[in-house]
Amino acid sequence: QVQLEESGGGSVQAGGSLRLSCKASHSISGRYCMYWFRQAPWGEREEVASFDSDGDTTYASSVKGRFTIAADNAKNIVYLQMNTLKPEDSGTYTCAAAPILPIGPTTYCSGQKYWGQGTQVAVSS
Repeated sequence: QVQLEESGGGSVQAGGSLRLSCKASHSISGRYCMYWFRQAPWGEREEVASFDSDGDTTYASSVKGRFTIAADNAKNIVYLQMNTLKPEDSGTYTCAAAPILPIGPTTYCSGQKYWGQGTQVAVSS
């Protein structure tokens, strides 16, 4: 079971940038699909960005072009670079990992996720 620890949250003015880090307890390359979720105090949890079992990235439409998910496999860290931040980006950001499982000649992300504790992001206008 992988353990995840987020860092890098904080307070920033609109238009600013933050880089979040998700440190995994062991190797994730080729073993886990990785996700960043966020949840505003008044809203539901939203998937922001992810790596799938092929290493391809997906972004929520609300952050596409502003956020970038990246991995440093040597350090077992997944980053979320957030640029041009808006007040509506505020919330708790949590990373998650889902084991990559084989199915025939291909792979998929397990429905089971392991979660970090989250890090707070506050964007003021």
